[in-house]
Amino acid sequence: MPRIDASKLNLEETVVEVNRVAKVVKGGRRFSIRALVVVGDRNGYVGFGFGKASEYTEAIRKGVEEAKKHLVQVPLAGTTIPYLVKTTFGASEVLLKPAAPGTGVIAGGAVRAVLEAAGVRDILTKTLGSTNKANTVQACIKALGELRSADEEAARRGKTVVELLGRKQTERLAVAAATVAEQAAAARAAREEEAREARAAAAGRRERRGGGGERRGGGGERRGGGGERRGGGGERRR
Repeated sequence: MPRIDASKLNLEETVVEVNRVAKVVKGGRRFSIRALVVVGDRNGYVGFGFGKASEYTEAIRKGVEEAKKHLVQVPLAGTTIPYLVKTTFGASEVLLKPAAPGTGVIAGGAVRAVLEAAGVRDILTKTLGSTNKANTVQACIKALGELRSADEEAARRGKTVVELLGRKQTERLAVAAATVAEQAAAARAAREEEAREARAAAAGRRERRGGGGERRGGGGERRGGGGERRGGGGERRR
């Protein structure tokens, strides 16, 4: 599978878990931080990564960079997934089931982070076996990677989408896809507007600080001038 270029996507990061781990060596224990991070554009792309470092921020940064290298594309059917899928990773088993619009994301913390990052808004899930977050996230990513879109499956079978799903279901999916695209565009525009406002506010604060420093400097010059005048008065008294 070709690697997805993360630089072309507007990815958002979510820290799922941060642990303090220890390595036993001859001189004692060496402590470090391990972070599990999920990234996604909330429109069909998601990935996860682990980062390990001596500091929290560096571990999270490494996790984000690792997640960007392992992105997968999720074929969405409107606001949900095309069909039921169940996968295992280690001792964890994850079941993902499509849901009607308005259901929401019915999932636990780790699975919810992955699905929200991928852009799924309506889904039913169940975590079986181990609830270890690292295994659960990887099982969920594996399940999403196994999904196939209707177009891809129809091409594989040598049929049309209408023949595969029926006319009504095809029209319903087309309307849902258009609605999701409009919502994603509106959300993206809102995030960009918030970012612009935040940058403008930060620039205004910097300018105000700089102006205040100049005024304080000017006041110091005036005080110095007053001192010179007092000195002149002393000369006249002598």
